[in-house]
Amino acid sequence: MNFKLPKTPAVYVKSKSFRLADVGPDDITPFANRPDDKSDVAPRLLELRRRLSELQELLYAEHRRSLLIVLQAMDTGGKDGAIENLLTGVNPAGVQVATFKAPTTEELKHDFLWRIHAQTPKRGHIGVFNRSHYEDVLITRVHGLIDAKTCQERYDDINHFEQLLTRNGTVVLKFFLHISKDEQAQRLQARLDDPAKNWKFDPNDLKERAYWDDYQQAYQDAMRHCSSEDAPWFVIPANHKWARDLAMSEIVVAALEAMNPQPPKPDFDPKQQVIV
Repeated sequence: MNFKLPKTPAVYVKSKSFRLADVGPDDITPFANRPDDKSDVAPRLLELRRRLSELQELLYAEHRRSLLIVLQAMDTGGKDGAIENLLTGVNPAGVQVATFKAPTTEELKHDFLWRIHAQTPKRGHIGVFNRSHYEDVLITRVHGLIDAKTCQERYDDINHFEQLLTRNGTVVLKFFLHISKDEQAQRLQARLDDPAKNWKFDPNDLKERAYWDDYQQAYQDAMRHCSSEDAPWFVIPANHKWARDLAMSEIVVAALEAMNPQPPKPDFDPKQQVIV
């Protein structure tokens, strides 16, 4: 990791002995001692949004490098809300958001990274993946669509792919939004209870919920095999949305600060220009 990690509840995965079960989805330290003790959150988030907007403008002006943010979570994990919070106040012209659902017939004719590579951010842009290439070592593994050998080969392919991106000037940050099974149950029920949120409910989410433990193992193994200095995985305790949003914003801003994007110098003397 090429920047100093700010103090947040996030856990940086840096060991193959990492255990997802050791990360508490309710953890909010050092932000607060109680979930309702968040008086300083709003001012800090505003400060981070302002700084993110400034850094994005500089990154766009520099036009040499890019930032890719990968988001993964269990169903109801809060990916959409996290993206909305993170990108509030950011110029949409410098952002690319890609959502990866079940591959199409055409996509299945190619290697599993074919559709992913086409969505990576252009130079000067911030890219966000709402789900990602990791689906091909998660849902495919949980449902027995690939065997252990293929899964390991895909870990290697993912590592090489992310190395390729970093060598070409893309900083990669990967976030797993970690919620508890009880929290998921509450969020699913809320979607059923509120008519305005019924559209968010998918009966298939209940089928996938039955594989909870298998998904936890699949996520843990993927992060163990595919977290590196250049493309780190962070586990974000996400039961409390405000702490999730603050932790992600702190890390993204810290990474951009370390990139220190600089606008190009003009090829003319501004003092010699006269506007009439």
